[in-house]
Amino acid sequence: MCGIVGAVAQRDVVEILLEGLRRLEYRGYDSAGVAVLDASASEPQLQRLRRLGKVQALADAVAEQGLPGGTGIAHTRWATHGEPSEANAHPHVSGDIAVVHNGIIENHEALRAELQADGYQFQSQTDTEVIAHLVARAVSGGADLLTAVQQVRSRLEGAYGMVAINRQTPERMVVARSGSPLVVGFGIGEHFIASDQLALLPVTRRFAFLEEGDVAEITRQSVRIFDLENQPVEREVRESSVEHDAGDKGEYRHYMLKEIHEQPQAIANTLEGRLLNGQLNLEALGDLSDVDAVQIIACGTSYHAGVTARYWIESLAGISCNVEIASEFRYRRPVIRPNTLLVTISQSGETADTLAALRQAKELGITKTLSICNVPGSSLVRESDMTVLTRAGAEIGVASTKAFTTQLTALLLLTAALAERAADASAVQQRIAKALESLPGLIQQTLSMNDDIERLAEHFADKHNALFLGRGDQYPIAMEGALKLKEISYIHAEAYAAGELKHGPLALIDAEMPIVVVAPHNDLMEKLKSNIEEVRARGGELYVFAEESAAISAAENMIVVPVPACDDVIAPIVYTLPLQLLSYYVAVIKGTDVDQPRNLAKSVTVE
Repeated sequence: MCGIVGAVAQRDVVEILLEGLRRLEYRGYDSAGVAVLDASASEPQLQRLRRLGKVQALADAVAEQGLPGGTGIAHTRWATHGEPSEANAHPHVSGDIAVVHNGIIENHEALRAELQADGYQFQSQTDTEVIAHLVARAVSGGADLLTAVQQVRSRLEGAYGMVAINRQTPERMVVARSGSPLVVGFGIGEHFIASDQLALLPVTRRFAFLEEGDVAEITRQSVRIFDLENQPVEREVRESSVEHDAGDKGEYRHYMLKEIHEQPQAIANTLEGRLLNGQLNLEALGDLSDVDAVQIIACGTSYHAGVTARYWIESLAGISCNVEIASEFRYRRPVIRPNTLLVTISQSGETADTLAALRQAKELGITKTLSICNVPGSSLVRESDMTVLTRAGAEIGVASTKAFTTQLTALLLLTAALAERAADASAVQQRIAKALESLPGLIQQTLSMNDDIERLAEHFADKHNALFLGRGDQYPIAMEGALKLKEISYIHAEAYAAGELKHGPLALIDAEMPIVVVAPHNDLMEKLKSNIEEVRARGGELYVFAEESAAISAAENMIVVPVPACDDVIAPIVYTLPLQLLSYYVAVIKGTDVDQPRNLAKSVTVE
């Protein structure tokens, strides 16, 4: 979501800050701002610029005005408290103090009332401005910036990753982390801070990730980190191998289309070293022989991957599997079975609700945890016992594509590992290995449907609603297809298990309601055909994705789009592709912002 970049250097830092913001644009935001301290004058100067809209608007303002200085902070905001506006954009200033903040301060109303009673005036509707005033009040009472932030963080309830600078001490910044990620970048005679290491790759490859409760004081010469008890601690400095390849869309009009077409290679990357000459290599997953149950926790698209995996784990491995949305799991009293493996799924590894659910599950007694994640070094990876990295590469489009299919691929590998205790373990693992070996090629073959689906999308140009239907492990794929369509085309779309049609959704069927059906030729095909006929009998407009052996023929009000034949076990992955393409081309026809749809963010680091 919101992006933070900060720098303390001997050179002017504004271009470093702006480039960092550009590299975080894909996360989604509505405004951007920067504050820079210039110590070269007789008296240090604090200058701030904020703009509504894209980072380029901020960059244009900086180019026009100039913003010299060796210490600065910058931010892209995704609105939570207060509408998108220049006044609500970060950084927020109180006297000599400037602050940027990711997260939500839950007790901001009480703090605001206290500060107003103390004479502080608020210029924004945000929860963040209370932080600036609290730090300024502590500094005016005699505290240095580090002590002030340490004092203030004890007053804050909720999630925050924040950075503060002080005009009176221009060669330092102080940062604090609670629930919202921050990473320190190490240079030579200069140091940096960001909410994501991608922002800092042009200036450093050496990073230390702040842990929960950490406060750090950063100057050109040093980085001092203190834990929740204000005791000095060391955090491991790591050399990053992460690549940022977001700068070039190549021949593609949007990042989303580029990432859809990268899926054959992305899946091959997921399988590298884990599938050798048709044989699975599952040693990296560790010992799962004592697992009697699986609990999967995730949000959004990752949740759909988890629901798909439940079908695999129970039918192929014979192990009970429960899947829950992270924001629901963490606010109820779940009963955890003994010997449960907790599996968390997140593209970024920083999803706030998923991280909180992981920590809660550990408190409830879960001792074996595994994360499915795309970002090495992320909080989820660091806090899990085991990890399967999906290796999808940077995904810039807000609507997830290759991250989803690589998550499914990783979850199928996990299923194979869990099947070790099954009576027919060898046969199950051989089947999964053979299916996965064919998968990159099948995905490439499926992408050849691109032109047909582009033409099909024209049928949705004037639609306002759509239904997606699937059965068995295709039901969560229908859910994912509906999510993609609503995310980027703004068409209201819902998914149903096809057997549920008679229990309500049939009331919606008419000639104006497109019905998208995923129909692989499996043991539920005859049941699904009956559901298709229920829709046809009521004048519904059907778009059916099916392999030729399913023997579903085009008819009045029904278009059938052929999908390559594949093993049932990988059908959920293969059938995801046409739904991604359909959503993409409908969004293009609608003229929406495909890569950065309204109101959405790539990495959801607040509740």
